[in-house]
Amino acid sequence: MNNQPLVSVIIPTYNRKKYVVKAIDSVLKQTYKNIEIIVIDDGSADGTDEIISEFSKKNPGIISIKNKTNLGFVKTLNKGISSAKGKYIARLDDDDFWRDSQKLEKQVEFFEKNPEYALIGGGVIKIDKEGREIVRFLVPETDENIRKAILISNVFAHSAVIFKKDNWERAGDYDEEFGFFSDWDLWLKLGKFGKFYNFQEFFIYYSDQEQNSGRTTHDYEIRRKLTTNIKLKNKYKNYYPGYKKAILICFANYFYSFLPFRKKLWPTIFWFRKLIFGPSPYKYSELYNKKNENKKI
Repeated sequence: MNNQPLVSVIIPTYNRKKYVVKAIDSVLKQTYKNIEIIVIDDGSADGTDEIISEFSKKNPGIISIKNKTNLGFVKTLNKGISSAKGKYIARLDDDDFWRDSQKLEKQVEFFEKNPEYALIGGGVIKIDKEGREIVRFLVPETDENIRKAILISNVFAHSAVIFKKDNWERAGDYDEEFGFFSDWDLWLKLGKFGKFYNFQEFFIYYSDQEQNSGRTTHDYEIRRKLTTNIKLKNKYKNYYPGYKKAILICFANYFYSFLPFRKKLWPTIFWFRKLIFGPSPYKYSELYNKKNENKKI
């Protein structure tokens, strides 16, 4: 056990006492045991900090930190990673949880055998607030295919990744300027220091908090983030291929957010998009999704 590198699992949280227990529990069930779990509470007012405190009393590997005031997600995340002692950083959002108990074991083993890599992720099962599966998908596997797609789409799920802390320091942390896209910005920076890889396995359950509340919030966010999205692509257009396609898809998503009756139009829109832009980098497990529709996790 002593020769296993330390992994720091960073879980920022804010008013999520209903979910954070499941997130922490999924880490404790990992077969890889040389870990520290840093749960940093961004000034919650719903008793989240009390739940974390109870967990840390029972499990000495859990480090509980609480911000005196709400700093926001990016500052809180950087603060948590700054305090980490691990060689590797694994991320987990407070409303997501890990599906595969061997996730860390597989990723650390890959990193130790392939030190030229900078970022490793895996597949996603998306669920709604009620725990019903919405969709599951895998993302591009090899460094070559990831680099072809990463300026166009964020092909790393935040709660599935693991990276080296020293590369995070070299990259200059998560950048507040990019807010919602700060993880994507970090991946693009990390790509300058090493190669990318995605396991072709479903590592996480990702909770889509907007799924049950219609598309209004999601559409608004797409429109509000358009400028930041374009700024991100402009920043890295000389480092990764596909800039023109990335900008076109960015605007296509923007205009798509205004369309009514999209569920009925989706087959036609999907065909047209595939014709114009080529196949999606995401590999959806359609047969499984249909079979398990409305199944609760």
